[in-house]
Amino acid sequence: MTSASQAAERAAREGYGRLLALLLARGAGLAAAEDALADAFAAALAAWPETGIPEKPEAWLLTAARRRLLDGRRRAATASAAMPDLLRATGEVAGPEDPEQLPDHRLALLLACAADAVEPASRAALMLQCVLGLDAARIASAFLVSPAAMGQRLVRAKRRLAAAGVRFAVPGRAEVAARLPAALEAIYAAYAAGAADPADGGALAGEAAWLARLCAALAPEEPEAAGLAALLLHLEARRPAARDASGGYVPLSAQDPSRWNAPMQAEAERLLRAAAALGRPGRFQWEAAVQSVHAVRRFTGRTDWAAIRLLYDALLAATDSPVVAVNRAVAVAETDGAAAGLAALRAAGADRRLAEYQPYWAALAALAARAGEMAAAEAARQRAAGLATDPAIRAFLLRPAPGSG
Repeated sequence: MTSASQAAERAAREGYGRLLALLLARGAGLAAAEDALADAFAAALAAWPETGIPEKPEAWLLTAARRRLLDGRRRAATASAAMPDLLRATGEVAGPEDPEQLPDHRLALLLACAADAVEPASRAALMLQCVLGLDAARIASAFLVSPAAMGQRLVRAKRRLAAAGVRFAVPGRAEVAARLPAALEAIYAAYAAGAADPADGGALAGEAAWLARLCAALAPEEPEAAGLAALLLHLEARRPAARDASGGYVPLSAQDPSRWNAPMQAEAERLLRAAAALGRPGRFQWEAAVQSVHAVRRFTGRTDWAAIRLLYDALLAATDSPVVAVNRAVAVAETDGAAAGLAALRAAGADRRLAEYQPYWAALAALAARAGEMAAAEAARQRAAGLATDPAIRAFLLRPAPGSG
């Protein structure tokens, strides 16, 4: 039987962003809307054990939050003549409403969190808090800052939104197309931060993947939204296989495909097909396609490295990304041999942005060893291990080589 606290937690997980977006769309300020929702959840935890869980928890919470906003406006009103306008502004005259029957304003909220007024480094964290309701302490761990610093970062971001007068209204098609790329980049950054945080166990990465799925659902005419969702679902599907029974790191090439999440991969494939049907390829679609090729190993037992190399060729031409160049070099090693891959990797390494990029040094260690350059391989292995933030990956890199004793 579901307890009141469990029902409130589920409503927060599934509906916080929808409720906040509805309050913002009706003219509430961000800080006031967040406070009203916090009070509504507190009221639910106090009332539901006595009165029972309402049939529609989100509708109950929306009504409670609107009343909280109305109370605040009543206190701020200086004349009783203003009250009819206040009542209309909060919807109190219309009575209770079911959020599921109202327009979904969460896309507007996502795009607002990625507005130009918000520093790029703060956008992902702002989305996680505003759309998912996560607190600063949980977000801080993944972004390697203290909870106090993350709290200050979020406060600054919200002040900038207010100062810039950013609207939370449902955007038009042109506005979505212009502002969505920044939102997708922020979601991708949130996923990367969560995936790299061993203490979080992948929970934050899963939340970011959920955000990507939400974006794809709310912007069905934008292929890159579906591409990002497909990419993150493919990555999430392999998470169970990335650790062995003792918690040790298992690289993709050694993973057991039977441990991959098949329904998640199927959803990723559906999203990727939907994106392709729109005829506007882009970075996230190409990256998702790479992961799709890897996923086929579950059926064929082999990896089509030639196809992966072609996809990385397209990605590199489109992005000129040094990270893509590293991944392409690994594919070159599989198609043309270790020496060719090592040459491509060293060419990529001329980009100074890779100096602290751990996967570059790990790839260099592996390819140098395959090419017989053992001294270079050992130096790169030590550098990669030193840069690893995940203890399991560090232990994998530092384990004795086969036959070394």
